[in-house]
Amino acid sequence: MPARNSNTEYGWVAIALHWLMAPAVIGMFALGWWMRQLSYYDPWYRQGPELHKGIGIILLGLLLARLAWKLMNPSPAAEAETPRWQKTLASLTHSVIYLLLLAIMLSGYLISTADGRPIDVFGLFEVPATIHGIENQEDVAGLVHEVLAWSLMALVALHALAALKHHFIDRDATLRKMLGRGVAITNSNPAITK
Repeated sequence: MPARNSNTEYGWVAIALHWLMAPAVIGMFALGWWMRQLSYYDPWYRQGPELHKGIGIILLGLLLARLAWKLMNPSPAAEAETPRWQKTLASLTHSVIYLLLLAIMLSGYLISTADGRPIDVFGLFEVPATIHGIENQEDVAGLVHEVLAWSLMALVALHALAALKHHFIDRDATLRKMLGRGVAITNSNPAITK
């Protein structure tokens, strides 16, 4: 499988970035929700947020890499029989997902650095607190972070349902492209190839 995308399939770089990020983002949402249930005396009260912050910074790096790769590689064309409104909605949904991810990560940064301390990423490096000391920074950023996270999960669910609809109802190659299975077009009938 080539590294770069083609008109009919995603390359391994785009596929790897997608499947590294997708479960991590969902896991981060679950971790964030779970952390809110912890009491002050729970051992994970401090460990959970440190894990959440470290993974968040790594996800930011992956997101920036993914956006850069996306700029250099055209996405495969949508299936010919896909209605125009679905193509437009899919494109808009992808753009909003990327914007939400960036905004969630920025608000997470603002929560984590509100007291002026850097973010420690698993003892490997630190991200400095360049923005801090704003009145109610942690509370406002926390509210924004939560609302955006729930919005992202709603869009992720819609995105997953759309992929499943394409696979099981439309029976087209939309999902197979992101699973790393190329599509050859023969007599207008897509056939799976390796």
